[in-house]
Amino acid sequence: MATRIRLQRHGRKSYAFYSIVIADSRAPRDGKFIEKIGTYNPNTNPATVDLNFDAALAWVLKGAQPSDTVRNILSREGVYMKKHLLGGVAKGAFGEAEAEAKFEAWKNNKQSGLATLKAKQDEAKKAEAKARLEAEKKINEVKAKALAEKKAAEAAEKAAAEAPAEEAATAPAEEAPATEAAAE
Repeated sequence: MATRIRLQRHGRKSYAFYSIVIADSRAPRDGKFIEKIGTYNPNTNPATVDLNFDAALAWVLKGAQPSDTVRNILSREGVYMKKHLLGGVAKGAFGEAEAEAKFEAWKNNKQSGLATLKAKQDEAKKAEAKARLEAEKKINEVKAKALAEKKAAEAAEKAAAEAPAEEAATAPAEEAPATEAAAE
């Protein structure tokens, strides 16, 4: 029986969620399977993989053929690196302890690279937010300046409108005593 390691689709329309399964190559995509060894969620950034490492390594060593996507997932998780190192142990190139040390070094290097990438992404987000805030402050300053100019212009118009009204109100009062004096 030819076994395959492949994805089994779940989830709703346009939001796929996959199980990583061991299945007979003749079985349908979402049909009968031998064992479920993990899950894969491509909807998150970065994609989330939950994998039973030991079971995946055991099936790869038994000769199960992965699909292209699963091969990439297994490679990223280090299953193929571990298989490569175990092949070196079997040939006598180095000991099992040395192989384990090499695998841990590879894994730590990969995790530090991912941490660096995540730090760069976080820094880029902060810089973008700061730039957005600065742009918003500039826009608000321009709006505040325009509003202040508008209020100053309205105050000037109001003062100009009140000034002739005051002059008109005071001018007849001054003329009235003059006319009263002239009438006497």
